[in-house]
Amino acid sequence: MSRAAARSDRPIGPRSDERGTGRAFLLALLMHALLFALLFYGMRWQNSSPAGSEAELWTPAEVAEPTPPVVTPAPAPTPPAVAAPTPPAEDADIALQQKKRRQEQQAAEQARLLEAQQEKARQEALKQKQLAEQQAAAEIARKKAAAEDAARAQKLADQKKADELKHQKDEEAKKAEQLKQQQLADAQKKADAEKKAAEDKAAKAKAAKEAAAQKAADAARAARLAALRGMAGGTAGATGNGLGSQAGGTGSGAGGTASAGYADRVRAKVKPNIAYGGDTTGNPTAVVSVRLAPDGSVMSMQLLKSSGNPAWDAAVQAAITKSDPLPRDTNGKAPPSVNLRFSPKG
Repeated sequence: MSRAAARSDRPIGPRSDERGTGRAFLLALLMHALLFALLFYGMRWQNSSPAGSEAELWTPAEVAEPTPPVVTPAPAPTPPAVAAPTPPAEDADIALQQKKRRQEQQAAEQARLLEAQQEKARQEALKQKQLAEQQAAAEIARKKAAAEDAARAQKLADQKKADELKHQKDEEAKKAEQLKQQQLADAQKKADAEKKAAEDKAAKAKAAKEAAAQKAADAARAARLAALRGMAGGTAGATGNGLGSQAGGTGSGAGGTASAGYADRVRAKVKPNIAYGGDTTGNPTAVVSVRLAPDGSVMSMQLLKSSGNPAWDAAVQAAITKSDPLPRDTNGKAPPSVNLRFSPKG
């Protein structure tokens, strides 16, 4: 393949068949000249006959002493040499032309064979060149296809790597977001727990403060009640509770009861003073029993039924203390006691 490619790369010179044709023409001319010379000298050799010659041989003794002549018989006459018949000039020309024609035909056949060989060699060289070009083109196509396949495989590998990297980044971002959400949730839970603990602490502090205020208010009511008793001229009865015959009454005034709707009027005054910011589940109810003086002053209170939420219970009792004195009944006096019910939702 390399020799054929090397031959195909050589510069194109004169065609070999043209050089062969010129060489064949010169050879034909030379052959014709030789043939003409052979025919010419051959015809001259056939037309000339050799001339005969005679010679006598003498020994030295015969020259010194003469001898009588010896009569020799006359030699028999030799038949004259019959010359080969000379072909007519016309036959010689015809033969010469035929021989020349045969030589020309032979030279033409040799030239044709030589040209055929040269054409065959040229066709073989062209075929080798085409085969080399086809092989080179096939090799180039194979290399190109291999390069394209390699590029395609590299592209697929790069795409796969990019997809894996993107998936990894997405997973990392997802985990980071989940961790962030978890941290936020934990922080919110912690903040809620801290808030609830602070609210519980504040509620307990407020309840303690309100209990102290309630205790001080109870002391003040007791002092005020003692003052009222002194003004009424009452003395401690057999029951020992300082209320005399009114101690057993449950109504308003002397032995009377509260009018219908009195408890609603009291709740309407107390409810706006309830300060509660905690969470409530459902609608728990706190029931508080309040002992009142005739002028509506709160003498004492007792939680009859807890709502289950200490903060709500404390807020209700603090609101009652804040609402002191409570409204009087329709007869101008407050009943000795009243039970009040409070719920967060009504």
